Formats: sequence, structure tokens, C-alpha cells
Amino acid sequence: MKQSETAKRVLMMVHPYLMQVVLMLLLSVVTVASTLYAPVIIGNGIDHIIGPGNVLFKELGSILLRLVSVIAITALAQWILNLLTTQITFQIVRDIRMEAFSRLEELSLAYLDSHQSGDIVSRIATDADQLSEGLLMGFTQFFTGIMTILGTLGFMLSIDWKITLIVVLITPLSFFVTGFVAKKTFTMFRLQSEARGEMTSLVEELVGNQQIVQAFSYEERAKERFAAVNEKLKIYSIKAVFFSAVTNPATRFVNGLVYTGVGIFGAFSAIHGRITVGQLSCFLNYANQYTKPFNEITGVITELQNAFASAGRIFALIDEKPEQPDDADAVVLSQVQGRVALKDVSFSYQPDVAFIQELNLSVNPGNRIAVVGPTGCGKTTLINLLMRFYDVTAGKIEVEDKDIRMLTRNSLRAGFGMVLQETWLKAGTIHDNIAYGKPEASRDEVIHAAMKAQAHSFIRRMSQGYDTVITEDGGNLSQGQKQLLCIARVMLMEPAMLILDEATSSIDTMTEARVTKAFETLMQGRTSFIVAHRLSTIKGADMILVMQGGKIIESGDHEELLKKHGFYANLYQSQFTNT
Repeated sequence: MKQSETAKRVLMMVHPYLMQVVLMLLLSVVTVASTLYAPVIIGNGIDHIIGPGNVLFKELGSILLRLVSVIAITALAQWILNLLTTQITFQIVRDIRMEAFSRLEELSLAYLDSHQSGDIVSRIATDADQLSEGLLMGFTQFFTGIMTILGTLGFMLSIDWKITLIVVLITPLSFFVTGFVAKKTFTMFRLQSEARGEMTSLVEELVGNQQIVQAFSYEERAKERFAAVNEKLKIYSIKAVFFSAVTNPATRFVNGLVYTGVGIFGAFSAIHGRITVGQLSCFLNYANQYTKPFNEITGVITELQNAFASAGRIFALIDEKPEQPDDADAVVLSQVQGRVALKDVSFSYQPDVAFIQELNLSVNPGNRIAVVGPTGCGKTTLINLLMRFYDVTAGKIEVEDKDIRMLTRNSLRAGFGMVLQETWLKAGTIHDNIAYGKPEASRDEVIHAAMKAQAHSFIRRMSQGYDTVITEDGGNLSQGQKQLLCIARVMLMEPAMLILDEATSSIDTMTEARVTKAFETLMQGRTSFIVAHRLSTIKGADMILVMQGGKIIESGDHEELLKKHGFYANLYQSQFTNT
């Protein structure tokens, strides 16, 4: 996204707070006007100090009172202005963060699978902070700086237009320096933001999998990967800081030329009586105030470059195409019996790489369908298609004789209960984690579900029982305990259809036997899809689908497949022999 487009988007975010912005501008005018009026008062005071023993103290007292009043007004207006700009800035950043997070909730699983989670987190958290800092400086200094420049020019013109002309002629040098550096800083700050996102993603990956890192003695290689990203971030950061740091000294040099020109030409004017000494003092004061905003504005521009680079990354997330919404005439799936059909289903993750092709399957209510096959054969993909995490490329999937694309996603997914090999728990109490899909569930219902999942005994032994707070992803629980909580979550929901993907892979043998018995009860009368590597756990399935390369190469019950002496029989015999 171009910088100009990003700036327009940011201004659009300001629009809801237009009245506050108008008030902020009015306060800026008051602040600048009172600040610029003070040198006039001081100049008048100087003109009333004619010489030794000839000072007009009476007039000086009146001038001093006016000066104190102006300073007080300036301080009050500046204080209110700072409060208002801070409020506007953080409201805008809050809105952008909310919009980014809302879009994140709408994105398809394909986007999340193809982007590093750490980079997404960096956009919503770090880049939003960078944007807020740039906007805060822009609001507080940019507007007041522009008004100060215009105001000082007006006051200087009222005193002497010739001296003012010198100031105006030297000014373009500042614009030239600022424009040259701005282009360089924007590019570097954009690259810096991208490298920062890459680092966040890498740190999240390594810290979140620290046990694996240590188990495989990956520490040194992890350091090397981090060092490479850190070095890249250092290079971009140094270049960004260098170009931004060059701006201020360069503009200060131009400011020095302005002050020198005003001082020399003003002194000659005062000698020849065209202006008074007080007016010369006032002019020199204005020369400083005129050039000071250029220093501030160049610093603001540098910060805005960083802010716009960060905003561009956030807007890129916001502009991502959301998951295709439910059709306007989509219906709610109700009275689910468990009838599922796949008709000539084809799907591929990449358009030019075929995967599942013309897959057909008919499942009656209450059937137990087991899916087996080597890694990468399409088992998880089939589950993703059933849940409509991905849409089929061709063909269709029907539930209760309705194309799932004509059903609302919420009602479709509410019809399934999933227990995956990879567990997921949130930071919170055990009760909240079990009741995640049914937050209105009573304590008795949660306990009953935990008992069926064989989780009640270990929960009861914890310090606060069901009110025990666990960390994100259940870091203070064993893998088996985490899986039992996920099973209890599904037990509580009692969905019409089940998807069990290695649901008992992390549980000890005795507990697995009890959980399997609970699943047997839960699966009664429910259509169930069971993905398993241990073939001994699926002997009782009504139909076993053997997948390879995205296709069903064998199907039938356990005994039928053994009699075929095909892929399944060889796989089963190899497991039996190994055991």
C-alpha cells in the first residue's frame, strides 16, 4: 500500500472524532496566538527601557501583567490540547485494533495457515503502538507547528516585509532536506516493521516449543536463526534511525542561516531607524519561533513515516479478503440426524497441485466411519472439508441432504463435536475451559461431563478444583490431562455428530479404556468420524475408509478389509507384529 493511500486511510479513521479535532485545532490557534503575542509584549517592554535611570516602570508593570496573563492562557490551552490529542489518538488506535481483530475473526483458515501467527500478533500489538506514537506526535506538534509558521510570518510582515522576505527565501532549503530524507526513512521503517514481525514470530515459535528445542539440542541453531533475524532488524533500524537523525541537524543549519540573516539585516534596519530595538528583539524571537517548528515537523515526519509504515501493515491485514460469508438464503441446520454425503468432491490447497479428486462417500445416521492411511493422505483435509474450514473445489458435501454451502457455518459446526490430537485450552478456570462451547452450563453439568471423560478425579485433586486457574494452552497440566479436558468439553456439548482425531493419543492405557467406554456411550445413535493410527481402536467401526494420496483406495469393515489382503491388512499386520 502506498504511503499516500495509507495517510488517507488514517484520516478516514479520524473522521468519527471530527468535533474533537475541530476543538483541538481551535485550542492550537489559541496556543499559537498567545505564544506569538508574548514577543510583542516583550518588545514593547524593551522599548520602555530607554536607558539608565530612564525606565518607565509604570508602563512596565502593565506590560508585565499582560505577559503573565498571556503565559497563563497559553499554559491552560496547551494542557487541555495535550489531553484532547492523547484521547483522540488512543481512540483511533483502539478502533484500528478492533477492526483488525474483527477481520482476523473473519479470515479463512487458509489465510491463518499461510501466515505466521507471530507476524499477525506483531501487526495488531506492536505496529498499532508505533502508529499511536506517530499520531500522538503528529497531532501535538504538526498542527501547532504549521500554525506557528503561518502566525510568525504574519507578525513579521506586520513589522517589516523586507526582513520577512529573507526568511521566506531561505525556507525552501528545509523542505528540500525534509523531502529527501522522508522517502528514505519510510522505506527503512517499513522494512524495520516487517523484520520486527518476523522476529516476533520466531520468538513465539521457539519459546512455545522450548521442550522440543531442548530435546533435539536445537539451541545453537535457534540462536543462529535468531541472530540472523536480529542482524537484519539491526541493519534496517540503524538505517532508519540514521536517515531520521540526519534531518534535525540539517534543518538546524538552515535555521541558523535564517537567524543570522534576520540578525544582520535587522540590525542595519534598527540603525537606520526603520524598526525599533524592541521590534528587532521581537523579530529575532519570531525567527527562532519560525524555524523551531521546522525542526519539530521534520521529527514529526520521521515518526509519521514509521507510523504510516506500521499502519500499512495493519491495513493490509484489515484489507485481507474475509472468509466467504454465508449466502443470504443460507438456512440453519436443525434436527440433525447425522446423514452425510460426499459427491464427486475435489479439493486442492494450491490450484496447480491436485489433491483430493472425485471423492464419494455416503454415511447414514448413527454410522461410525473410521479414516486411516499414511501421513498426508488427506485424513485431516477431509475433516476440514466436513467442518467447512475449507470449501470444496468441485463437487459438494451434503448434511441432511443439504449442500453445506447453503447452511450457516455456525449451525453446521454446532452439529459437530471435535476432539483433536492437538489440544487447545485458554487461560482461565477449568470450569470455563470445559464450558467453552456452552458457557451457560451449570456446575453440575460440567462435573457430570468431566466424570464421563474420566477427568473428575484429577480435577478434584487440584488446589481449587474446578475453579483452578490454568495457564494459556494448559501449560501447567500434563498432555493427558489437557486432552481429558478437551474430551469433557465435547461430552458437555453432546453434539449430533462427532469427529475424533486421535482423541485418546496422549492418555494412559487404563484411562483410555474408560474414556473409550464413555465415547461408546456418546457415539450411540450419533454419526461419528474417527481418525486413528492405532487400528486396534477402530475394529468396531461400521466402515473403515483407507485413504492414500487424497483418494479412498479401500473401504469396508475390519473383517472385510482383512480378507482383501490389501493395504489395510498389511498395515494392520505390521502394527500387530510390532506389538
